[in-house]
Amino acid sequence: MTQTEYKIYIDSIIERIEKARIKVSEHHIVKIVAVSKYVDADAVRALYEIGQRAFGENKVQDLKSKTEALEALPLEWHFIGNLQKNKINQLIDLDPFMMQSLHSLELAEALNKRLEAKGKSMECLLQINSAKEVTKSGVMPEEAVDLYAQIAQTCPRIDLRGVMSIGAHTDDKKAIRSSFETTRDIFDHLPDATICSMGMSGDFELAIACGSTMVRLGSILFPAR
Repeated sequence: MTQTEYKIYIDSIIERIEKARIKVSEHHIVKIVAVSKYVDADAVRALYEIGQRAFGENKVQDLKSKTEALEALPLEWHFIGNLQKNKINQLIDLDPFMMQSLHSLELAEALNKRLEAKGKSMECLLQINSAKEVTKSGVMPEEAVDLYAQIAQTCPRIDLRGVMSIGAHTDDKKAIRSSFETTRDIFDHLPDATICSMGMSGDFELAIACGSTMVRLGSILFPAR
């Protein structure tokens, strides 16, 4: 795929996002985070050259290698994976724009402690297990509002910006929609939240219809080139 063809292809995806966004409201804003976990630094650079700025990685080591390889570019890095406690210091040192996968009070307290020791803070999203699937991390929906408030009160180095979730792992669109609606309802009950991150390559239009303000797109943005 040539650069011109790639640009046309990406524009078609953006057009789909725009159509979904406008159906919600002309004033509804949706941000794209390009999930680059399966591609190399050159692929990230190619997408940067046609206008993409926010990228997501789910492993600290991969985030480190791409941050270093692309340090000359003004990229906005999001950590979207399951953070192990022994990787907390490494993530803090990489200074990502945002961590989207804060999935428990225990992790929040550990992260806050390390941030305080380093004199830093970090913007985070609380991950919601909206479909209550045992294979996924995240806070149970019925606990989310109270836990969000507790983290905001007791972990001053964590700057909570909203919520993140993954749609139900099923082909049943009603179940996927329900999981997105659950996350959006939680978001609507959080006083200062500004980001509702939900929707990936296979379900982003449905997520936007349910109120997503940020989509995390991987394979659809990086076809074989």
